[in-house]
Amino acid sequence: VQLQASGGGSVQPGGSVKLSCVGSGFDFSWYGIGWFRQVSGKEREAVASVSTSNGVKYYADSVKGRSTIFRDNAKNAVYLQMNSLTPDDTAVYYCGRAFSLGNNWRDLNNYHYWGQGTLVTVSS
Repeated sequence: VQLQASGGGSVQPGGSVKLSCVGSGFDFSWYGIGWFRQVSGKEREAVASVSTSNGVKYYADSVKGRSTIFRDNAKNAVYLQMNSLTPDDTAVYYCGRAFSLGNNWRDLNNYHYWGQGTLVTVSS
């Protein structure tokens, strides 16, 4: 099982970023996928998750209304589009494969595999 996160970089405040998470080594369409982020010295926090067929999506309050998570199972990919970025969005972003998705979508223990992370830096 592998998850490859990409799309990070340096962005100015107010800008946008589209992160990609590509999975391999498993049947991608069977699993929910989540995006988390982590700042050095802090716990990894949930950003957004999507169910197997885009049917259910979850967002953290901090990104709700300015972010969209969606998946393309034909490409084994999940994307996170984030707009109106602020310096508070600066973090390493990770994607994880969920064991199941529901009210536990924020629970780190619900994600059994992680990608390597991609750094998003929001700065002027």
